[in-house]
Amino acid sequence: MNDHKIYELFTFNNLELNMKTIKLLLVAIAITAFSNVNAQTAEDIVANYFENTGGIDNWKKIEGLKFEANVSQMGMEIPINMIQLKDGRQATVITFQGKEIKQGVFDGETLWSVNFMSMKAEKSDAETTAITKQASIEFPDPFLNYKENGFTIALDGEETVDGTETFKIKLTKKPIIVEGKEEENVVYYFFDKENFVPIATRSEVKSGPSKGKMSENTFSDYQEVEGAGIYFPFSRTMGANIAPDGQAPSITMKTIIINPTVDAAIFSFPEEEAVPATKDN
Repeated sequence: MNDHKIYELFTFNNLELNMKTIKLLLVAIAITAFSNVNAQTAEDIVANYFENTGGIDNWKKIEGLKFEANVSQMGMEIPINMIQLKDGRQATVITFQGKEIKQGVFDGETLWSVNFMSMKAEKSDAETTAITKQASIEFPDPFLNYKENGFTIALDGEETVDGTETFKIKLTKKPIIVEGKEEENVVYYFFDKENFVPIATRSEVKSGPSKGKMSENTFSDYQEVEGAGIYFPFSRTMGANIAPDGQAPSITMKTIIINPTVDAAIFSFPEEEAVPATKDN
């Protein structure tokens, strides 16, 4: 074989090898690009959540929330109103047997409830009050300002919840003090992979008869709040996996009002009707 033939063969083989290399490189680039498009981080999931439920700017405009709802428990339908404000004040008013009973009322410093037996107002202990005050920074959503609040988030895998594929997000908040001991404060959120909204949470019960167990809450029926452009779940169940049969409360929202007008007197502790503070269970 002369030098010219050898040169042609060498050149052709190099060209063939180069074409194969280019094809493999293009395939690798395509696979990488596809993976990047489909890869999800915890930050991506949270960003999609706010985008899909009204936009981060609308969420940041929320100064207060009022929920008008019914609680279903043990075959009963109980009307409740829940108020939460950005400054930490909150109150739940239950209508039971024609009477309004306030629970979990917090004025920013004092936490109190009406005792169902005595129908007198009772202040909560300092530890429970501190936990409530600490949690108030999460308004209106624990993911909204999580970095500023010193929280961290992490993608903890994927899981199927009630037949729905979800991303499992671990939200680590600042520790809390329970029974004099510092306890980690972690909640797992399960975001629907299609709509990027939470459909369940799991967290460890820190006190009471169910201490040490994982309590699960579920969320469904996301609807747009009228005139606000923000979506909230209108149906919730609370701790169904740890409550005795028929005793787990489910909440159905009738109306959600964003930035309601609230009479500040609702948060005031009624000194004239008070009884000594008790330890919450």
